[in-house]
Amino acid sequence: MSDFTPKILVFSTDTVSDPGIDLAGRNKMHYSPNVYVITLPCSSGIKPQWIVHAIARGFDGVFIAADGSDCALVPDCTARTAKIVSAAQALLRERSVEPQRVKMAALCSVCAEAFQKHMKQFGEALRKLGPARKAA
Repeated sequence: MSDFTPKILVFSTDTVSDPGIDLAGRNKMHYSPNVYVITLPCSSGIKPQWIVHAIARGFDGVFIAADGSDCALVPDCTARTAKIVSAAQALLRERSVEPQRVKMAALCSVCAEAFQKHMKQFGEALRKLGPARKAA
């Protein structure tokens, strides 16, 4: 599987993690071209079914760039987002898909290096798992 490059979907937030991800691009920091970003207002608004759908449609992993304590919309954003990740992992287990294909980490507006590091580490973990089985 040395030539396998995982396809990763990133859920990012417009005011918190997106600027950090954009900074990584502006600074020409290398991460896989198979990383795709969808922007949302708050990471606690993600639906577990969206994560399962992404895996079913060909993504090998889903990374949630959570707002953490910087969220301006809800005070318990981290706890809510963690529950979403747990629910998505449970749905994946029911479909015999590895729950490690979902990862969450807080990313701030200046976290370009952290984003690059997360993409590298998550990509390596997914490479070891191999291509995702379609989550029906």
